[in-house]
Amino acid sequence: MMIMYNLIVIFIMFIIGNLIFVSNNKHLLIVLLSLEFIVLSIFLIMLLLLSFIEYDMYMLMVFLVFSVCEGALGLSILVSMIRTHGNDYFQSFNLL
Repeated sequence: MMIMYNLIVIFIMFIIGNLIFVSNNKHLLIVLLSLEFIVLSIFLIMLLLLSFIEYDMYMLMVFLVFSVCEGALGLSILVSMIRTHGNDYFQSFNLL
């Protein structure tokens, strides 16, 4: 019963993260935070399911490495955009 409750809470976290990601955001930082929230919910789902079937946690370490790389890449893009444009608004620069 407790596992089902945890899965429901993590699924709600995933849905909220996706709703924030697809909503009309003006700042890049909000989009990056919503992506990190989605990655955190996926990590918790994997942790719960891998511990439930008593499997090794090596896949979680690989997932954490890739999520840290994704976060560092997002922050570097944010810093370079703030340096070139002065802010992180999507309307202040042309994406094409």
